[in-house]
Amino acid sequence: VGMPFGEPGAYWLLLDGAPYHRRTTYDLAAAAARIRATAYPQAAEFADGHVLNPPTAESMRDTFEKAAIR
Repeated sequence: VGMPFGEPGAYWLLLDGAPYHRRTTYDLAAAAARIRATAYPQAAEFADGHVLNPPTAESMRDTFEKAAIR
């Protein structure tokens, strides 16, 4: 499971014969609250910007394309 972008959820790959992309929903508010309760320095910003409001697929594509140009 990696850091999501686009529609919120946990994205993962099932390896049973042919690979099968999966998405699992979970309680985003509870996950954000658990992250905020940690000692992680940017916990609130991460919870808001990646759990409750993940970046769009388009913005991530642009980020990866800019990184590839460098």
